[in-house]
Amino acid sequence: MRYACVLLILILVAFSQTPNQTTPYWAYALDPPSGTSQAKADSTLHHVPRSDKSFTTAQTEDLFNPPDWHPAGHPPMPEVVAYGRKPAVYACGYCHLPNGEGRPENAALAGLSASYIVRQIDDFRSGARKTSEPHHLPAITMASIAVKSADPDIRSAAEYFSRIHPKPWIRVVETATVPKTQVSGWMLVPTLPPATEPIGRRIIEIPENLSLTELRDDDSGFIAYVPEGSLRKGRSLVVMGSRGKTVPCANCHGQGLHGSGNVPPIAGRSPSYIIRQLYDIRSGARSGVLSKQMLPQVRKLEMDDMIDIAAFVSSLKP
Repeated sequence: MRYACVLLILILVAFSQTPNQTTPYWAYALDPPSGTSQAKADSTLHHVPRSDKSFTTAQTEDLFNPPDWHPAGHPPMPEVVAYGRKPAVYACGYCHLPNGEGRPENAALAGLSASYIVRQIDDFRSGARKTSEPHHLPAITMASIAVKSADPDIRSAAEYFSRIHPKPWIRVVETATVPKTQVSGWMLVPTLPPATEPIGRRIIEIPENLSLTELRDDDSGFIAYVPEGSLRKGRSLVVMGSRGKTVPCANCHGQGLHGSGNVPPIAGRSPSYIIRQLYDIRSGARSGVLSKQMLPQVRKLEMDDMIDIAAFVSSLKP
């Protein structure tokens, strides 16, 4: 009995959430409080594969002039995407990357319809799109930027990202064991020294190459570790639905989940992002017109269902 109690405590500790966080920590990755010390200036020029560009660390962290490592890989960026509008509107290409693929902490915009993007900005402005996690700074920042953005800039950014065809960005792997992680840059990254732990009922999404992701290389994607069996279970929920719980996703999101009209494509998107949106719709944090249409299909989903759905959807070709 004593051994069983100790084992239970260890399991609870291993899968506990960030202190004061009620949302699933692995989907709403919250950066720990940072210190006050500033990094020393570094003039070292960095390089990434398949690019002839070079940038310093400071340049890769510039909110108003983010690095464009692969300019031939996307259309010419409008000014608001490339540079933003000082002082309060960051360059769209900083968070969402010039190719619109984004990172786990924010949305992939590539391939979304321009009208859908504009609608989401309107929802951020009105408060109809919020986050269930009050400390999730990426979502809070997006809401602030939406309020301060001019309509012509919103339209030009929406048109830009709608013209980009999404590419495979997430590699989904079923596994029982995952790298042990911590939060850095509002996403999960492997700990140092490296270690492993059971995945449990989580999705662990990390960069394929952390150093390239930190340089904001928009040619380096992510790997999502998902629980064993989740792809089969997710396929059943997504393709067939579940009586009394949800309906087939293609009913609204179209064939191959590549979108239909003003309903967004979801195939191949970040599973962390998908989990957050399902959770936010279910909690009422997202209450726009399209979210209200989704609510009857999400209301009865358990977290295990969301994990299975996100795992399968993310594994599909975008």
